[in-house]
Amino acid sequence: MGYLGAGGTFAVPQRRRPRQQLTARQRSLNKAHARLRYPVERGMARLKTWRIFRKARCSPTWLTTAAQAVLTLESYR
Repeated sequence: MGYLGAGGTFAVPQRRRPRQQLTARQRSLNKAHARLRYPVERGMARLKTWRIFRKARCSPTWLTTAAQAVLTLESYR
């Protein structure tokens, strides 16, 4: 439920107010937001498990290419 106060260009989930419930529409919007966000969060978590990115001492350009390759490999598991 991040991006608190981001406004404008970011789609943020609805927060539940104290002692109130979210409406069905708000719950469905939160679900849709989570569905879109999940692959990105999962991809970042998988990248962090690869040792090459934790110990990298090289060009950021090379790391970008390596990240694309790793995500491609991970998507076919």
